[in-house]
Amino acid sequence: MNRTASGAVLVLLAGLGLGATYLAQHVTAARIENQRQAVENHRLLDLLPPSSFDNAPMQQPITLANPVLGHSQLLGAYRATREGRPVAVLLRTQVTGYAGAIELLLAIDANGRLLGVKTLRQTETPGLGARIAEWPNAWLQGFTGMSSTAPADKQWALKKDQGSFDQLAGATITSRAAIEAIHDGLRYFDEHRLALLGESTP
Repeated sequence: MNRTASGAVLVLLAGLGLGATYLAQHVTAARIENQRQAVENHRLLDLLPPSSFDNAPMQQPITLANPVLGHSQLLGAYRATREGRPVAVLLRTQVTGYAGAIELLLAIDANGRLLGVKTLRQTETPGLGARIAEWPNAWLQGFTGMSSTAPADKQWALKKDQGSFDQLAGATITSRAAIEAIHDGLRYFDEHRLALLGESTP
């Protein structure tokens, strides 16, 4: 084999090697991204009983009107359905706590009652406000079943502020922020119920 042919073979082999490497990386990256997305979806959907919906809520985000609320800001919304009927709405909301932004996820049923709350991100003080990120979270679970009007408006506050709720020990500001964000989200649901549930005006 002459030198020119040998060079051509080497170039061909190098090209095949690079192509195979690229293909392997592409396939692996896609698999990793799919797994990451599955983990993220599970993290966001574990507030809902798996048998309560049959769609893929995270793949169908809802366009939000006026997402800046009284004390918080909505970052996203997703609708869970079963056999085409809305069963719940997930709202991602952000509020300012003691040390920075707290991002919460609210699951609200079609009647406007809270199915659950969890913390997605926070930068609160370790051992104090940061306990809002624990999962499961007994303090956040205490809001399950409530709506924007139950308790009444003025009762959506800490007991030390003449409201209905205890606080996370040593985390007054964190607790206030979470209560305000949850109440904001429930009121937003009531005000935009038809749009969030995908229903038309009667």
